Amino acid sequence: MPTNTPPQPYNVLGTELQTCSCNPMTGFYRDGLCRTDGDDQGKHTVCVIMTEAFLAFSKQRGNDLSTPHPEWEFPGLKAGDKWCLCAMRWVEAYEAGCAPQVVLEATHEYTLEFATLAQLKQHAYVA
Repeated sequence: MPTNTPPQPYNVLGTELQTCSCNPMTGFYRDGLCRTDGDDQGKHTVCVIMTEAFLAFSKQRGNDLSTPHPEWEFPGLKAGDKWCLCAMRWVEAYEAGCAPQVVLEATHEYTLEFATLAQLKQHAYVA
């Protein structure tokens, strides 16, 4: 019997996608998950833990993630916050040597279109 429920998203490890963060609330759909679809042109699929170095890198690249923008439901981020980051921004930071840690269980499988599992595991967060 068909349903209107979207298919269960998976993470880069091939298991059910876990919540990235609800405080601050993240995800393209602001539901805590780094899920994506055709509406998400930035592909916000990588669950990362923010660092001062990455926040400075992103600001230098023209994307200030530290300044709040309530009109976009964006609280402004600080080191230690978990956030669904654009896959290409993570790759850019990886290539520049300042990629933030990745929460693999909360990183959408679509990320593997941009980065390898080996690259992501090099920066895996271990609780």
